[in-house]
Amino acid sequence: MTTPAYLNALRAFEAAARHQSFSAAAAELNVTPAAVGQQVRNLESWLGIALFTRAASGSARLLLTDAARSALPDIREGFERLNLGLARLKDAGVHAELTITVSPAFASKWLLPRIERFQQAYPDLDVLLDTNSRSVDFQAERIDVGVRYGAGNWPGLSAVRLMDEVIFPVCAPGYPLLEDGRLPPEAISRCTLIHDLTMASSPDYPTWRMWLDASGNGHVKTDHGLRINNSAAVLQATIDGQGLALARSVMVKDDLEAGRLIRPFADKGLDCPLTQAYYVVCRPESGELPKVQAFRDWLLSEVAKVASDT
Repeated sequence: MTTPAYLNALRAFEAAARHQSFSAAAAELNVTPAAVGQQVRNLESWLGIALFTRAASGSARLLLTDAARSALPDIREGFERLNLGLARLKDAGVHAELTITVSPAFASKWLLPRIERFQQAYPDLDVLLDTNSRSVDFQAERIDVGVRYGAGNWPGLSAVRLMDEVIFPVCAPGYPLLEDGRLPPEAISRCTLIHDLTMASSPDYPTWRMWLDASGNGHVKTDHGLRINNSAAVLQATIDGQGLALARSVMVKDDLEAGRLIRPFADKGLDCPLTQAYYVVCRPESGELPKVQAFRDWLLSEVAKVASDT
């Protein structure tokens, strides 16, 4: 087998092993599943060993043989080093590309209002912003760096803590139930509560029920209101005067400063801290790239700037 042939076969094997599927590997490599299967069979024939077995009960899921499982980490590391070397060569060109993944809400409410400062500081970097609500595969989708919200543990990624946040009620400054810019406690039961379902699957994420009980408003029912599964859309609905929302401090900062939203309760002791945080994430080998280091350092400096202004 020639060098190009076995490299292509190894790439097909690595992708199939990672996805445990010829079909998923084919989608990543932009070829047919039959082509991936043939590449793997060619590699098996050349090596004289089996690399996969089929899962029981007729499943299409692929299972690695012991020999394949043992060799896979070295093969994967080899491709990662090759990709890193290729990235360094591409970055030496006139315009290097930086692919960033963030959630749509984080993009619209925090990153996009600031990203121009990064582009001014690094005019030779072409930024591609991937706004995706799902957790993307950094390797398969060729992502350089991203910002994720969670506990800081994502398999295959290194994470640097970026910023924490708290959660508190907000409303539009013209909300009809306000009195001199404040919401009387007895008026809460008449408010339309806007529920953010973005983190609904997390048992640690504060809900209206938790906040109302902690603030002495346990009698207020939470089985009504408006439910939205996007934090940015929650804030827009609140800006439009549709109700009262529990806002995440990072997402709502610019809206508060611009006066589009206000905090209708003066007692900041009722803020709910969140156990999760924002992290800058990348594959460990990509962390060595100057463009990734530049973006990470810029993010940290922006966060420090925000902290110093508050």
